[in-house]
Amino acid sequence: MPFGPASRLGVSLFDETSPVTWHPNLSPEEKETIIKAVYRQVFGNAYVMESEQLTVEESQFKLGQLSIREFVRQAAKSDLYRSRFSENVPHYRAIELNFRHLLGRAPDSFEEMKAHSAILDTKGFEADIDSYLDSDEYQNTFGEDIVPYIRGYKTQTGKNMVQFTHMFQLVRGASTSSLKADLAGKSPKLNSLVIQGIPTAVIPPGSTFRNSSTVARSRFGVQASEDGKVYRIEVTGYGAKTLNRVSKFRRSNQVYLVPFNQLSETYQRIHKDGGVIASITPV
Repeated sequence: MPFGPASRLGVSLFDETSPVTWHPNLSPEEKETIIKAVYRQVFGNAYVMESEQLTVEESQFKLGQLSIREFVRQAAKSDLYRSRFSENVPHYRAIELNFRHLLGRAPDSFEEMKAHSAILDTKGFEADIDSYLDSDEYQNTFGEDIVPYIRGYKTQTGKNMVQFTHMFQLVRGASTSSLKADLAGKSPKLNSLVIQGIPTAVIPPGSTFRNSSTVARSRFGVQASEDGKVYRIEVTGYGAKTLNRVSKFRRSNQVYLVPFNQLSETYQRIHKDGGVIASITPV
C-alpha cells in the first residue's frame, strides 16, 4: 500500500513503473533499457555522462557475461560511485546512500548501520558493497535478474513506522536525486534519528528542503506522552470493500493526534483497516 496518494508525495512514478527485469532473447533496445535503469538506481537518479559510463561492463552484460546483479556490483564498485557517494561524504551518509541505491530502502536500525560501518572500517569499501549484494534480502527481493528499485516508500506488514518515515528523508520524489534537493548537503540525514528511534515528518517534496534540526516539540497535559512528543496523522480515507465509489480516496480527511508511544499501534491499526496516511507531522 503506498503511503498516501502517490501523486502528492512524489512517488507515483515508482508506484506506476514495473520492475526492470532480464529475460531470454533480450533485444538490443531492451538491454539498453536495463543498463539505463541500473545507472538510474545505483547512482541515485544523478546524471551520468557518456564519458563516465562503464563501457567494458556494459559490453560484458550485453554479451551475457554479467547478470544484472553483477552489473550492479560493478557499477557500485566503480570509481564514479566511490567518488560521488563514498570518498566525499561522511561515513554514515555513505551507508544511508548504499541502502537507498542497493536495497531500495532506508536503514531499519542503528545496529544495521553500525554493522556496515564495521565492515567499512575493517574490510573496506568493496567488501561493504558486497555485503549488500550478497545478502539474503537482496537475493530474495531482486535475485540475479531484477534491477534494484525504490521500495521503502510502501507500508509493509512487520515494518516499524519510525523506519518507514525515514525513507522520505532519503527519497524526495522520483524527480530528485541523491545529490540534490536537500539544503543539508552531504551531512547524514538519519544518524541521530535512527539512534533515537525518532519518526520524521512526511511532507510532499518541493524543489529543496531541510530536515528539522530538532525533534517534535514538547506538549504537556492531555494526550501528551511521558516525553511530551505528539504527532498529527492525516488519513485521506479508508478503502472499504463494501463501499462503491469513483475514487478510492474519500474527499474528507481524518486526523489523529497521537502520543509518541502510541505511534506504532496507531499506524498498525490504520494499515490493518485499509487507511491511507497522507502525512505525519509533529505538533
